[in-house]
Amino acid sequence: MVRGRIEQALAGARAEVVDTTGAGDHFEVSVTAPAFRNLGLVDQHRLVYEALGDLMSTIHALSLRTSVP
Repeated sequence: MVRGRIEQALAGARAEVVDTTGAGDHFEVSVTAPAFRNLGLVDQHRLVYEALGDLMSTIHALSLRTSVP
């Protein structure tokens, strides 16, 4: 669900998602996306949060790493 939302919203993105507790509300996410090029870290993370949309209301903890391919 998390991976699909990110990869669908950000063209060419590759996301790796780990549910750290098994409860579906704590995640470690690593995203590599061309859309991050020339963006600062805050803006990169903002794109991911926007991609997750309403799912953010069900996520308690999100460890996020972003990078450009």
